[in-house]
Amino acid sequence: MQTFIAASIAVLALWLHAPAASAQAESKIGFVNTERILRDAAPAVRAHKKIEAEFSKRDQEMARIADQLKRMQDELEKQGVTMPESQRRTKEREFSDLSRDFQRRQREFREDLNQKRNEELAQVVEQANRVIRQIAEQEKYDIIFQDAVYANPRIDITERVIKALEAKPAAR
Repeated sequence: MQTFIAASIAVLALWLHAPAASAQAESKIGFVNTERILRDAAPAVRAHKKIEAEFSKRDQEMARIADQLKRMQDELEKQGVTMPESQRRTKEREFSDLSRDFQRRQREFREDLNQKRNEELAQVVEQANRVIRQIAEQEKYDIIFQDAVYANPRIDITERVIKALEAKPAAR
C-alpha cells in the first residue's frame, strides 16, 4: 500500500511540474564571448589602434633609455676594472640614477597605459552591452550570459553582436 501511495505521489508531482518544464523549454538563452568582442569588434580594434598611436612615442623613448642603460652596464663591466676609482664611482652613480629614473618612468608608463586601456575598453563594453540588450529585446531572449565556462555554440550570439557593432558609426 505504501508503495502505491509513493508511486501515486511521484506521478502527481511529475504531472504538476510538467507545465513548468514545458515553459522552461520555451526559454530563449544566449551567450556572448566578451573577450572575443574586445579583440575582434571594430570599436575594440579602433581603441587598440588609438592607444598604440598615443603611447608609441613614450614606448620608443623607454626603449631608447633601456638601450642606454644596457650600453652603460656593458661599459662598466668591460672597463670598470681599468677605470680610476673616482671615474668608476661616477659612472656607477650615473647608471644607478638613470636606472631609477627608468624604473619610475616604466611604472608610470604602465599605469597610464593600463588606465587608458581600461577607459577605452569600458566604452567598447558599454557599446556592446547596448547592442546585446537591443538584440535581447528584439529577439525576445529571456537571458543572455556574458562569459561562461562552457556555452553551446548554438546559443552563441557573439558574431551578431560584433556585426552590429561594426554597423554602428564610430562613437566620439
